[in-house]
Amino acid sequence: MTMGINISLCIGAYPGKDALYHLEKIKEHGFHGLEYYSWWQLGDLRAFAKEQERIGVGLIGTCTKHFNLVDPNERELYLTGLQETIEACHVLNIPSIISQTGNDRAGVPREVQRQAMIETLKQCAPLLEKAGVVLELEPLNGLVDHQGHFLQRSDEAASIIDEVGSPCVKIVFDVYHQQITEGNVIRNLRSYIDRIHHFHIADNPGRTEPGTGELNYVNILKAIKDTGYDGYIGLECGYTIDTDAAIERFKADILSKL
Repeated sequence: MTMGINISLCIGAYPGKDALYHLEKIKEHGFHGLEYYSWWQLGDLRAFAKEQERIGVGLIGTCTKHFNLVDPNERELYLTGLQETIEACHVLNIPSIISQTGNDRAGVPREVQRQAMIETLKQCAPLLEKAGVVLELEPLNGLVDHQGHFLQRSDEAASIIDEVGSPCVKIVFDVYHQQITEGNVIRNLRSYIDRIHHFHIADNPGRTEPGTGELNYVNILKAIKDTGYDGYIGLECGYTIDTDAAIERFKADILSKL
């Protein structure tokens, strides 16, 4: 039903329900994994790992404990949190870690902040490469949802990835954010596909399920598929109707046409 595309849900898809409930629903829908951002809130990680093994679907992404990459004074805190997150990924068999960059620092030249980020990511790289886990840098839109966020454009994200030069530091391309920030979604995802390790999707405006706004997700997902991309595409969105009904509509109206 997912036509060779690996679809994940994000925690919160079923409001008020825990991660295990989400995993059961993901299996029911024939999807492939759950993004759970705050792994430290799961409690006993080994017990959770056994539960996801029982269900047959598991976590495929989480987040760093700290998000500030543009302030060198936060570097040690970031690296310590990253190491803890890598250890959690080993227990839970999570392949990737999502990171934001933090907000633009008032009065500090942009290039100084950019170089601070690159240096921190270069120090992250050997930890990630040793562990076999990928850190995914996520540009966010500053117009609607994340005013002041340092990294917003996909071209700048790609240039940073290139300077870091690690196979374990890549990009999350969030279609919703990039539509707001820059448009040209299909052109840009094709241009940067070799740096992209993960996609997020939601419609615009409103950040609700695909099919409720201006984005043509049949064409967008076809374009992603045509690149040969075989990673995860996460439904990071709210839902305008009952979640199960929205997912079934997404499968019927969009996935079935790929």
